[in-house]
Amino acid sequence: MRRLPTLGAALITLAVVMGGFSALAGPAAARPDSVRQGSTDDAGRVSIIKVEGLIDPVMASFIDRSITEGEQAGVVAVVLQMDSSGAVADDDVLIDLARHVHEASVPVAVWIGPSGSSALGGAAQLAGAGQRPCPKDAEEICSSIGIAPGSRIGKTGPLVVPDEYLSDEFLAAADRLENGTVGAAEAFELGLTAERSAPVIGEFLLDLPGFRSKEVKDGKRIVREPLTTPVFSTLPVQEQLFHTVSSPAAAYLLLVIGLSLIIFEFFTAGVGVAGLVGAGCFVMSCYGLANLPVRPWALVLLVLAMFGFAIDVQTGVPRAWSVIGVISLAIGSVFLFDGFDLSWITLLVGIGGVSLAMVAGMPAMVRTRFSTPTIGREWMIGEEGEAVTNVSPDGVVRVRGALWRARTNRATPIGLHDGIRVVEVDGLLLEVEPLEGGAVDYREKRRGDGEGDADITDEPADDGRVLIDGKPLDPS
Repeated sequence: MRRLPTLGAALITLAVVMGGFSALAGPAAARPDSVRQGSTDDAGRVSIIKVEGLIDPVMASFIDRSITEGEQAGVVAVVLQMDSSGAVADDDVLIDLARHVHEASVPVAVWIGPSGSSALGGAAQLAGAGQRPCPKDAEEICSSIGIAPGSRIGKTGPLVVPDEYLSDEFLAAADRLENGTVGAAEAFELGLTAERSAPVIGEFLLDLPGFRSKEVKDGKRIVREPLTTPVFSTLPVQEQLFHTVSSPAAAYLLLVIGLSLIIFEFFTAGVGVAGLVGAGCFVMSCYGLANLPVRPWALVLLVLAMFGFAIDVQTGVPRAWSVIGVISLAIGSVFLFDGFDLSWITLLVGIGGVSLAMVAGMPAMVRTRFSTPTIGREWMIGEEGEAVTNVSPDGVVRVRGALWRARTNRATPIGLHDGIRVVEVDGLLLEVEPLEGGAVDYREKRRGDGEGDADITDEPADDGRVLIDGKPLDPS
């Protein structure tokens, strides 16, 4: 229990540090000054915002801030390069962001790429807000969607974004997109995209209204060379940290690793490094879980699993609580998130790694820690157990559920599963004898005068029995 103050201090310190980073991640952080229009750049610039992962509060704030700065800088367009499996930000946040995308004074286009990317759930609805028909008299404020071959859009679920912020084409395809996805060719047929496909973002930019280019000759063919400068922006480092821990895989792994390290800290004689790292992982996982749709009962199962593991780690041998822990860990891991499935690799690392560490690694570590040479081990003398290998003269025995290296007299080999009795503790080695028929000369030589003969004395004990090596001889 002396670890509680250390862990408490670690948690408080980590919370303060994370709060400081969160403050830095506010609107004043990471202003993309590189997108500001230069007076000598007549062709203008396009601000390309990388939207990767779930649209959480951090990513939503970054998109909203980037569009505002694009408006202030007078960029040609703001392009969201999207690869997102959904949105976990509150509905109100998503609606406000969709309204800003739809009503921005600069074109806000969406390119779903590169190949293999997706825009699902709330991210797909946000893409639909970015598509607006081009007014004939103001074509320069037109926005559009582009999809790379192999990329998909859909699985919107029930629409959260109001209809007035979505294009007519997107609303017309809403039934098709609610539970399914479409690729580049299908999106073009539904009118969601202006081009059949946009393999790379460069080709997508060339077709944006207001994006300037010139034709140049490249050998025997004519190609278009961009004059407008594209400027890429990503989340700043401190915001990327919060965005990463808000992903289901990262939040889950940080949780189980953090709790495991905290348990480990209770049974080690170190300086608190494991506890400090575990506290940091736990605090970051709490931030991530707060942004994700978590099933409370599954989270309780994960805590129960760690409690069960801790009980058997204390006893030094896996028993019933370890079985309960493994089952609870497996069920809680699979059903932790509502609407998001963890990959099999993540589950294998979380369930398999933690179970192996708790069932095999931690009990062995605890036994090693407390197996100091003979000090405090006198209680083991006289304890009975079982041989788990042949002990002839060396082997392994089990005493009170824990495995120990053992040695016996060469004249008295002990077979597998035979009963044993501890007669001496020599460092980490137990000297044992069979429960019946054990030879005594080996031990008596160690304890006697070195000649192997028992010291028989004529001096009687208090009860009149003869003493052998200072011990009364049982007349029977």
